[in-house]
Amino acid sequence: MVSCLGQAAKKGEGMRAALLVIAGLALIGYVAVAWVLPSMAGSEIRAAAEALVAGADPAKQQVAAAAEKSGNLAGAGNGIKALEKDDPKHGKMKWIVAENGAIRAWNERNALEITLTPALQGGKTTWSCKGYPLDAMPPACGGKG
Repeated sequence: MVSCLGQAAKKGEGMRAALLVIAGLALIGYVAVAWVLPSMAGSEIRAAAEALVAGADPAKQQVAAAAEKSGNLAGAGNGIKALEKDDPKHGKMKWIVAENGAIRAWNERNALEITLTPALQGGKTTWSCKGYPLDAMPPACGGKG
């Protein structure tokens, strides 16, 4: 009878050890899901936002050239077509140039949107950028970096 109780106690200790191992694995999984994965996803979204802003550069150059040549932003975006890009990492990126030279861009996969607005001062074009979500934006577009 005593030997049966001893064996039962040993089995109980083994069960406790197994439960501790399972609890430890669950804790590691929680840490990965709660902190590590979101930061990885955040860096991917920030990279997509940077690619979206950089992809507007050709259109910005064309708008600036037209505005500086005419001395006016009215009509500076006429006829400027920005090609859609299907990026393997970030999905489709699209840019539209308005008649006044403003550029709107978005990336549906990452729910990103930016607006680049030109200003003509002293014959030179300057740009302001605003984007959403703000946490994903580079500093040039209102983000914290």
